[in-house]
Amino acid sequence: MTNQSTDDHGDIKIRLLLADDLPAVAALHAAAFGPGRFSRTAYRVREGAADVSPHCHVATRATELVGAVSMTQIAVGKVASHWLLGPLAVHSSDTNKGLGQRLITAALQSVTSHATPQATIILVGDLAYYSRLKFEAIPHGQITMPGPVDPARLLIWRGPDGTREIPSGLVHAVGPSSHRI
Repeated sequence: MTNQSTDDHGDIKIRLLLADDLPAVAALHAAAFGPGRFSRTAYRVREGAADVSPHCHVATRATELVGAVSMTQIAVGKVASHWLLGPLAVHSSDTNKGLGQRLITAALQSVTSHATPQATIILVGDLAYYSRLKFEAIPHGQITMPGPVDPARLLIWRGPDGTREIPSGLVHAVGPSSHRI
């Protein structure tokens, strides 16, 4: 896994999230999503998990944090080898420049290199955006969230070759949490 990379202009670096980054990530989430973010089902799932996992990444320009993607270990049913992607946030001055895709790609590469071979990644998002990163719709009812989610927005990444089995059951977080970002 590469811990750091630069974009074409050399000014943005992608690296692993550190605990010291959490205040800046919280500020980025507040600016991007507002206070309503805490009521979303995906945020509710993350309440029971650690704020930093080995697959979370941030984007920085000099000393400024300009993007972040979180990855939370989850269980689907009784199998705890899966991950929940999100939130993904990019500073408003850096949107529509491919930075979100770069952050997701770093997370996918990390899971491919270091997670269990059957690990999948679940997210709630737009299929039109995430399909280019090999996410697909989950068959209706196969995976459920512990709150309301539009079933058309519940997506899965089944590994780099798209062949990992789709798990089934209720999603819940794995591990303790110190505080929420």
